[in-house]
Amino acid sequence: MKGGGGGGGGGGGGKRRWKVLVIGVLVLVILSMLVPLAFLLGLHNGFHSPGFVTVQPASSFESFTRINATKHTQRDVSERVDEVLQKINPVLPKKSDINVGSRDMNVTSGTDSKKRGLPVSPTVVANPSPANKTKSEASYEGVQRKIVSGDETWRTCEVKYGSYCLWREENKEPMKDAKVKQMKDQLFVARAYYPSIAKMPSQSKLTRDMKQNIQEFERILSESSQDADLPPQVDKKLQKMEAVIAKAKSFPVDCNNVDKKLRQILDLTEDEANFHMKQSVFLYQLAVQTMPKSLHCLSMRLTVEHFKSASLEDPISEKFSDPSLLHFVIISDNILASSVVINSTVVHARDSKNFVFHVLTDEQNYFAMKQWFVRNPCKQSTVQVLNIEKLELDDSDMKLSLPAEFRVSFPSGDLLASQQNRTHYLSLFSQSHYLLPKLFDKLEKVVVLDDDVVVQRDLSPLWDLDMEGKVNGAVKSCTVRLGQLKSLKRGNFDTNACLWMSGLNVVDLARWRELGVSETYQKYYKEMSGEDESSEAIALQASLLTFQDQVYALDDKWALSGLGYDYYINAQAIKNAAILHYNGNMKPWLELGIPKYKNYWRKHLNREDRFLSDCNVNP
Repeated sequence: MKGGGGGGGGGGGGKRRWKVLVIGVLVLVILSMLVPLAFLLGLHNGFHSPGFVTVQPASSFESFTRINATKHTQRDVSERVDEVLQKINPVLPKKSDINVGSRDMNVTSGTDSKKRGLPVSPTVVANPSPANKTKSEASYEGVQRKIVSGDETWRTCEVKYGSYCLWREENKEPMKDAKVKQMKDQLFVARAYYPSIAKMPSQSKLTRDMKQNIQEFERILSESSQDADLPPQVDKKLQKMEAVIAKAKSFPVDCNNVDKKLRQILDLTEDEANFHMKQSVFLYQLAVQTMPKSLHCLSMRLTVEHFKSASLEDPISEKFSDPSLLHFVIISDNILASSVVINSTVVHARDSKNFVFHVLTDEQNYFAMKQWFVRNPCKQSTVQVLNIEKLELDDSDMKLSLPAEFRVSFPSGDLLASQQNRTHYLSLFSQSHYLLPKLFDKLEKVVVLDDDVVVQRDLSPLWDLDMEGKVNGAVKSCTVRLGQLKSLKRGNFDTNACLWMSGLNVVDLARWRELGVSETYQKYYKEMSGEDESSEAIALQASLLTFQDQVYALDDKWALSGLGYDYYINAQAIKNAAILHYNGNMKPWLELGIPKYKNYWRKHLNREDRFLSDCNVNP
């Protein structure tokens, strides 16, 4: 009985121990399943954060907060995470957006900014000239021209001389190589990821697909430069390449290889961009300084016509040396420009029979210039054409030198555009101007006009001015002061003095001879010639020092400058000016001329001459 009882008790105790062991194992199994699951759920739902995630943006974006997943389902949390990621995407700007010029600022509308989560950037207007603050108001319409870049952001067009974006806007054409550029971009990305994918033995199929697509794109691009040259199945090839690239991006790759490849592509692109930028600057300067083919044709045709005519000598007129008449001097080698200056002056004159024009030109254009004014007389006025290279003066090697233009740039005072430079063109006398007292020894006063001006008022009152003993009557430009010219290093001068401009100059030849202005200029020029400076810089300094305290300031309404480089000139100021001066590179007879200012010049051009149509002259 005892043995049986003991056996039964032992069996019962064994069963109880077995049950406890089974329960313990089950508990451990359940715990082993619950702990990782709880850990994963806790990490995803924010157990390791105080209930929200804060994103610190790289710019002045609003912080994105409050992603609390403890009260939401997993689907809701995923949607919130996607929303945050979409907001984070625009935080890092593209490199092209960072390196834009100081005047090319990103501009987006308020509504677009709210939709995208982007900040609203103010429209930045180019700093107007301090001398005429109303220019920006009248030309605001020109500043509002905008272009759409590749990333669909708006940028203010940089409206200035040689502006590429302005040229692009005016000569906009439909893009003919959009798909070609897309293929090039995909090819660059595929080449960047291929070395890393090729090192993965398990992705041999993806490696073959990438290599095949890269070779296929290289073959197509070698034969195609426009979308019309692409094969019919190019859309499918683009989709296939895009799928391959997407699959390659899903694998962990060696970032160093990708970074190295993309940097190589970036360096090549920057080198190419710098090359094209330098080339465009060179071509722009070449177009500015080279005589157009049509004007060269006109000069040659007129020269041949002159020698075909019976009379080869100009009749000697007493008006040329009569001091009681009103004498104008124009120094030019441009036939059309000289013609516009004289025509516009005569049209607005009350009595043109008292006007005498002296045109100084070189030997190459001398006969053409004479023939033009024989064919196109200017009402009752008298025109004399002089070959400066054949004049009997002391200087036997004399050559024609046109009014010198100096491009002056200095930092703007605008805090919003600290890297922006203000640019002005200063037009001053050339060495040929210092020969006027000898060339016209019987005259006492002349008005000197540059060949890039258009007259809009009667200039007769200029001979009645009391210049208070000054030699040169000119409009002063206070946008640039003498102290701002770094090249002006010698001589005692007032640093706050305004610069004077050529274009319209009333010259008292009698006072000029009395003070020996030409001798003073030659003295300064010879003293500076030994220094390591260009002849243009020396001429600028010598002219400014020579006429120091000898310039009589004309009223600003007599002449308005800047029509050859400034897009922001007020239309009312143009209407009120007696003379419009196209100083700058964008002359009205060039294709580069500012379109809205060309009509003031064109209307004084005689278009009826058959040589203009024969030579296809159409300024």
